[in-house]
Amino acid sequence: MITIMKRTVLFLFMMLLSVSVMAQKKYDEITYPELNEFEKANVEEFTLDNGITFYLVEDKELPLIRVSVTVRTGSLLEPSSKTGLASLTGQVMREGGSVNYPADELNLLLENNAAFMSTFIGFGSGGASMNLLKEDFDELLPVFVDLIQNPAFPEDKIDLAKTQAKSNISRRNDGQQGIAVREFRKLIYGKDIPYTTQAEYATIDAITKEDMIDFHKQAFVGNNMMIGVIGDFDTRDMKRKLEEDFGSLNAGSETTLLYPDIDYDFPSTVNLIDKPDVNQSFVFAGHIGGLRENPDYAALQLMNEVLSGSGIGSGRLFQTVRSDLGLAYSVFGEYSSNINYPGFFYVGVMTQSSTTAEAIDAMLAELRKLQNESVPEEELNEAKDRFLNSLVFRYDSKNKILSERINNEYNGLPQDYFDQYVEQLKQVTSEDIKHVANEYIKPDKVQILVVGNAEEIGDQLNKYGVVNNVDISIPLPASDEEEVSGDAAEGKALLEKMAKSINPDGKQVGNVVVQSTVTQVTPMGAIDIKNSATFNYKEVSMVANLETPQGNVTMEVKNGSGVMKAMGQEQPLPPPMASAMTDDIRYHYLSASSKHENLEAEYLGMEEVDGKDYAALRIIAENPITFLVDPETGLPHFSRKAQLNMQTGTFVTLVVSYSDWRNVDGVMYAFSTETVNDGEKASATIFEEVSIN
Repeated sequence: MITIMKRTVLFLFMMLLSVSVMAQKKYDEITYPELNEFEKANVEEFTLDNGITFYLVEDKELPLIRVSVTVRTGSLLEPSSKTGLASLTGQVMREGGSVNYPADELNLLLENNAAFMSTFIGFGSGGASMNLLKEDFDELLPVFVDLIQNPAFPEDKIDLAKTQAKSNISRRNDGQQGIAVREFRKLIYGKDIPYTTQAEYATIDAITKEDMIDFHKQAFVGNNMMIGVIGDFDTRDMKRKLEEDFGSLNAGSETTLLYPDIDYDFPSTVNLIDKPDVNQSFVFAGHIGGLRENPDYAALQLMNEVLSGSGIGSGRLFQTVRSDLGLAYSVFGEYSSNINYPGFFYVGVMTQSSTTAEAIDAMLAELRKLQNESVPEEELNEAKDRFLNSLVFRYDSKNKILSERINNEYNGLPQDYFDQYVEQLKQVTSEDIKHVANEYIKPDKVQILVVGNAEEIGDQLNKYGVVNNVDISIPLPASDEEEVSGDAAEGKALLEKMAKSINPDGKQVGNVVVQSTVTQVTPMGAIDIKNSATFNYKEVSMVANLETPQGNVTMEVKNGSGVMKAMGQEQPLPPPMASAMTDDIRYHYLSASSKHENLEAEYLGMEEVDGKDYAALRIIAENPITFLVDPETGLPHFSRKAQLNMQTGTFVTLVVSYSDWRNVDGVMYAFSTETVNDGEKASATIFEEVSIN
């Protein structure tokens, strides 16, 4: 009986498998049923007397309500001397709470109700949003309105936001991609224009609480606001609540956003940014783009799809540059079109340093192919299908429909803009793509930007023209240290005295190998770290092996950059840190004693420390260092310099004291040092072994 059942099951399985095999068809032979017509959400629109326009969409699926405010403002309006004002204003509005609901009280209220509120100001718009349960709406709507209308801007939150902004400035040269995007935009739009201005230490320092209050006051008024509300509510009841709570907002004056014109004449330039800590090149090549209002916009978007694709492995650049030629880690490109000012056209690649030029040539060849050969119908149809299918997700929820409606209204586009766009895409032909490729792309008039290792790249870029070396150094914030003029002649004499006291025979100090214990002061207490290090004062380099509680760490610094290796991983040191460590080596007392004839110095007078007078000797450099020299021995007792704190974006005063001087291979060396950071002890170092050659 069991055998019969097994045979029956096997027979049925084989029959089903046979039917399945017979039923298999190719993808283009399958007939699909018509999709159900997508029913767009009904949007109820009304405007208050103070100018606020509301857009309401009922969505009963979940007991939630979302309120989103769009404000006509942006960093486009901030003065260049206070770049960062708009962003900080939007940040502190929420983080600082309101007059009636201070930050801590507001945070607790939202946490207890599982609600969320946010505010922001971007380049060409600002906004606020609130997500919450339906049952909490009546309680929290007045709180949200108060946050928008009466932000407190407390000084402690302003200081915190400014510190965070400065920290971001200090790290902006860490990543290749971030550098490349930022600097390529400058090539296209220019440097002194709102599209490319960036916050600096000085512009952040210039921002005051009064600036934020004024910026908010001009922006968050009724005539600048559009508000979308979606969720589980009754429209009539919601209109009444919104009128009651938002009706008190000042109408104000509608802001006019003026977007500067771009004067672009298609120059051909070659630009290199040296980043010695990488072994690949990040490349952009391109020129100015266009506006959304261009009647060829749909054809340009399909050209982008053919060139770069929207799916994994699609697009000619991917197929040729990455798959066929094996030249790229990633490759991309787009002719971008903005609504209010031109976008830019670019192709880009991340490739090995040694194949930088080869990858550039391959990308430009694909552009010329687009211009010279019509796209085959099959390739065009596949591109259309991919692109149109991706657009389905633009309207797959009521919230997205509402956002699209508000976005169109904000930017002056018709309500049915999306439907028009889809129909235009369907009509694009192969000849249309060839036409726009020839009309709008200029492969022979591109600007090339490479961020990579200049030594490894070599002379590859010379074939494209004269190479411009782009300076991306970050302007330092102003130091609080008072500028004091000194006596150069006495400074030179004092430096020579210090040099002879440290290095009587004028020995050329090369490598110095040390074994030491560093006692680091941390918030959790003092930590002892064993350090084995080699310093080369000729090459200005260092290799240090640290035994930390978290494991062994190796730090290497050379040519102004550095890396840290730990737990099998390697990562570059932040440029400000590597720069500070390089200065520590370059202007160490041993280095100064060996190279004193080539240094400029000033005598600043006598200074009393702990009841004893010392001669102040300043070494003139980009970041000067001052030694307090014992007039009897000629040995430095202290060194003092201003150093950038990357976390706060401000200078701190770093003082190092030297003691326990011993003769090592004919050179004096301080076997005990202590470092004080702005009056607080930071570390102490005891040297167990030192060798000098």
